[in-house]
Amino acid sequence: MWKWSKRKKVRENQRVIKKSISLVLGVDMEGQKELLGMWIAQTEGAKFWFSVFTELQNRGVKDLFIACVDGLTGLPEAIETLYPQTRVQLCLVHLVRNSLKYVSYKHRKEVAADLKLISSASTEGEAQVYLELFAEKWDRLYPTMSKMWRARWSRVIPLFAFPEDIRKVIHTTNAIESVNMSLRKVTRNHRIFPSDEAVFKVIYLAIQNIAKKWTMPIRNWTPALNCLLLNLLAGSLNEKLLPQNT
Repeated sequence: MWKWSKRKKVRENQRVIKKSISLVLGVDMEGQKELLGMWIAQTEGAKFWFSVFTELQNRGVKDLFIACVDGLTGLPEAIETLYPQTRVQLCLVHLVRNSLKYVSYKHRKEVAADLKLISSASTEGEAQVYLELFAEKWDRLYPTMSKMWRARWSRVIPLFAFPEDIRKVIHTTNAIESVNMSLRKVTRNHRIFPSDEAVFKVIYLAIQNIAKKWTMPIRNWTPALNCLLLNLLAGSLNEKLLPQNT
């Protein structure tokens, strides 16, 4: 499951308001992509995301193996509340991008290479070592970056439970970013939408055209699914083996 959000100007009560259009893209057991829903709101937060995933649950989405998300407030918590067995993985592409906002141009290439060492590490322990080395090297100039990664570390490490060739399936929201690019083309000429309904119509029609290309499972899906199932079974077994509080 991936999530995307984009802000657009919408006319409402004789005012123009910036609203977020949020899409949730899912991958089913056969590896086929499917748009699970669209939502529009002036603000996003824990309450908004809880309502989104409550709706998805009520509509039949009973389990999520892994959710790859960008760092929106309240989104991981909403998923984990309604789907407590789900692994929530931050999109590392977004995390690196956000980190580079703090970096001067002359250091950007070198910092990006050092961050890649963390995200491409073989194990969680190795990634932790690279993070410490990164902090030693860059904290004097850019202390915010290592703090950002440490604060989000629990959302970064789910990646390392999977083999390297499968991580491409789950470490980034690129699957929905390609949808984003297509939607940007159809919305760029709409500086201001006359209503929420107009937003939904334009995006819905665009998604119908995009979905025509979703004829094949996503790459590396079969081994990725096997790993997800094994991790889920291992987690369930560990829960049964843990001593119960009395």
